Amino acid sequence: MTLVKQKQTFKYISILEGISFLLLLFIAMPLKYIWDLPQMVEQVGMAHGVLFIAYVMGAIWLFKPLNWNIKQLALILACSLVPFGPFYVEKKYL
Repeated sequence: MTLVKQKQTFKYISILEGISFLLLLFIAMPLKYIWDLPQMVEQVGMAHGVLFIAYVMGAIWLFKPLNWNIKQLALILACSLVPFGPFYVEKKYL
């Protein structure tokens, strides 16, 4: 797989991970805790979990090819824990 394809794949994963995190925080969690409807948390939570793992693996995978230093990698990984963080990574590092 070429570097361009790797970056493009990670870009899509980053965007999807960010969207799934926002859906989980701002739609699924209120449905669960305010209206006692936990079904969406189960569905979105699973998707977010898979995308989160793909995001972390993708960042580690691109660490060397994109010549990121440890500080950049740490910031990119930390952005996966913050709402809107993956969008920042997508714009700044990809």
